[in-house]
Amino acid sequence: MRDDATQREDTATWSPLVSDDWYAARDATTALRDALVRAGLEKDFPYLRADLNAFGHGFVELGRVSPATAERLAELLRLALASEMQRLEESGGGAAEHDAGKD
Repeated sequence: MRDDATQREDTATWSPLVSDDWYAARDATTALRDALVRAGLEKDFPYLRADLNAFGHGFVELGRVSPATAERLAELLRLALASEMQRLEESGGGAAEHDAGKD
C-alpha cells in the first residue's frame, strides 16, 4: 500500500524555501556581504551567493577572486586575529586561556 501523498512531501514539489539549511546559508551570506561592504570589497566578490547542494545542505559560495582580493582578505583576517589577541591580553586573558576555552 502506498503512503498517503498528503502526509509526505513529493520531491518534485520540494522547495529550498522550506529548508532550514537554505535560510542558514542565506543568513551567513548576508552577514558576509555586509562585512565585505564595510571593508570596501563588495565589487570584489561578484559570485557570492547562498546555495544548496543536491542533498539539501546549505553552502556559501564565495566564487573566484583576484589575487589582490585574496591578499586583501588575508590581511583583514590577520588584522582581526591580531586585534582579538590584543583584546584578550588587555582583558587579562592570554592566548592559553583563550585556547583552553575551545575544548
